[in-house]
Amino acid sequence: MPHSCTLEQAVDRVLNAIDGPIHLGLPLGLGKPNRWVNALYARVRQMPERQLTIYTALCLARPRAGQALQQRFLEPFVARVFGDYPELEFLADLHGGSLPANVRVEQFFFQPGSLLECEPAQQDYISSNYSHVARDLNAKGLNVVAQLVAADAGQPEHFSLSCNPDVTLDLLPLLERRRAAGETVLSVAQVHVDLPFMSGDALVPRDTFDIHVAEDERTTLFSTPNMPVSLQDHCIGLLASSLVRDGGTLQIGIGSMGDALTAALMARQDDNAGYRALLQALGGATWAPEIAANGGLEPLEQGLYGCSEMFVNGLLALAEAGLVRRPVYPDLRLQRLADNAALDEQGRPHSVQALLAGGLPAQLGAADLDWLLACGLLQGEVRWQAGRLHLPDGSWVAADLNDPHSRACLQPYLGRASGGVVLHGGFFLGPGSFYRRLRELDAAGRQRFAMTGIRYINELYGQEALKRLQRRDARFINTVFTMTLLGAGVADQLEDGRVLSGVGGQYNFVAQAHALEDARSILLLRSWRESGGELSSNLVWEYGHATIPRHLRDMVVTEYGIADLRGKTDSQVIEALLKISDSRFQPQLIEQAQQAGKLPQDFRLDERFTRNLPERLEALREQHAALFAEYPLGSDFSDVEQDLLRALNWLKRTLRLSEVLELGKATLDAPEPEAYPEHLRRMGLEAPDGVREALYQRLLLAGLQASGAGEAGPRST
Repeated sequence: MPHSCTLEQAVDRVLNAIDGPIHLGLPLGLGKPNRWVNALYARVRQMPERQLTIYTALCLARPRAGQALQQRFLEPFVARVFGDYPELEFLADLHGGSLPANVRVEQFFFQPGSLLECEPAQQDYISSNYSHVARDLNAKGLNVVAQLVAADAGQPEHFSLSCNPDVTLDLLPLLERRRAAGETVLSVAQVHVDLPFMSGDALVPRDTFDIHVAEDERTTLFSTPNMPVSLQDHCIGLLASSLVRDGGTLQIGIGSMGDALTAALMARQDDNAGYRALLQALGGATWAPEIAANGGLEPLEQGLYGCSEMFVNGLLALAEAGLVRRPVYPDLRLQRLADNAALDEQGRPHSVQALLAGGLPAQLGAADLDWLLACGLLQGEVRWQAGRLHLPDGSWVAADLNDPHSRACLQPYLGRASGGVVLHGGFFLGPGSFYRRLRELDAAGRQRFAMTGIRYINELYGQEALKRLQRRDARFINTVFTMTLLGAGVADQLEDGRVLSGVGGQYNFVAQAHALEDARSILLLRSWRESGGELSSNLVWEYGHATIPRHLRDMVVTEYGIADLRGKTDSQVIEALLKISDSRFQPQLIEQAQQAGKLPQDFRLDERFTRNLPERLEALREQHAALFAEYPLGSDFSDVEQDLLRALNWLKRTLRLSEVLELGKATLDAPEPEAYPEHLRRMGLEAPDGVREALYQRLLLAGLQASGAGEAGPRST
């Protein structure tokens, strides 16, 4: 029986039950019971004879600023949005290099960019596909798992794994086998009152967990505020949205490019004329063959099914807008009926004739009738006897759907198929409004979103026939920060070996796109970047690491166009990527490819693609401003904070803050303080105290002016 106790008693129970080293598994991201973990960590720090290894991923910490101006912006915002969120104390010690000798932390995914300079974290990183994590952690001897869960007074016998069934559901049967073999394995649950109560596979009996922390968690849930969507990202999202096929399947990741794709799909639906006009201006005619073969420009009449390891805010927004609405079913026969258009969007048969045409056998046997009743397609007391059906009204008809009379008599008893969902997700993380909207859904609304184990989503193995039917016309859309001209993608690790984030499930989805008959992997890439005034291309000849090997190259989208690389020769791949690269870097890239013997010496890039410059895109933004909203999915930033964020980003991109001449020029060009009084008050710089604060004020004013603070209309940096 589960043991209910205080937080400290739960720590005692683990320390007393586990004789040797403690191998603690914690969910990725939001689902960690931070206060309980901190209590265990504090106790073990004082017990050098005990060994604790923590296995987890995406340890979430409040954003921190490296420079004084950024600190002035972040501190009030962080206090407002993150409130009393309890940070993981072992994470702070890991950052500070003060983790005790008897504690080790192994992670398979980092909060992006947060641990680049942390040598212990880099050394103890596990490079593992998301779908292999449960297997790998079990092999390490995991003997404690701890997780935040959700509770519902109406379902007192169950917990919901809510935001994190991902690895837990895959791990539980592996741990149970070890328990059956005599090993001690403990599981700890703590309820968080604000976690949405998700159903389906996420619903587990309370006795799944051995220890229930009786003190419900009420601290602020960690959130990821929507960040501004840049001009580059909007153009990428627009082009990628044209590759999504109506009636298909969609997977997208977190971040501003995913938000841009979401906004573009909604524009395709709600402002189709404006959407088409912008795509045409963006060069849509050039990419017409790729669009016609893989997607389309028409509104999504059939809707989409979401299959994404991360249930992101954009997918919920698409569901709320009615675009993610194609239901799939957990039963193979039901799914075949749905795919054969026998069922409507609510899972109701169009008619008995439609069921027959969709694959239901004409001669119903007793087992067929049982199945129809169990899945909800028939309702009422219908019985089978010797080839005849006894109906609730007392009449008998032949169990023969070819008989018009039988079809007519069965029609009133048709019901709605059970188990239909519009999205499968493994975990979720997003802005505070995302959690609120999930909590506000009624039970039927939440049941449309099926949170489940990561292997179901990220792999085809297991129930493969069902998954292939569900995932028709799949578009797996992910981001990379670098591509080589030969088609390798880089998303997780820098060239020197330091890990930026992790592989996660990206490789899984790319491989799955090649395994499914009508699927495509689409990698989104900003073609260039600017940092400290230095411009560089994100399309390079070579790179010292690849997340996606070039033999799995498929489709790539930049702000300048679409490259279909599948099945192409090396020279064709290079030319396709040159066409969507920034023209400022094309000559050098061509020369490098020619030196390697991969392009003919007389190669010339078509002149149409030698004008890939930001200025052309800026002109499009002015002409189609309504489709370039800076925060298309809403924002936690006030109007003044949005201006300030834009200014700070401009300073970060364009100025090398260590160079005196650049700083001097920026301050000379700055407007007077009277131009932006509210912004200066928000940053505490309305009355500078000393030379340093005066410099900060002038820099901020220069950034506000350069980034267009106070101007009307949608803007993005």
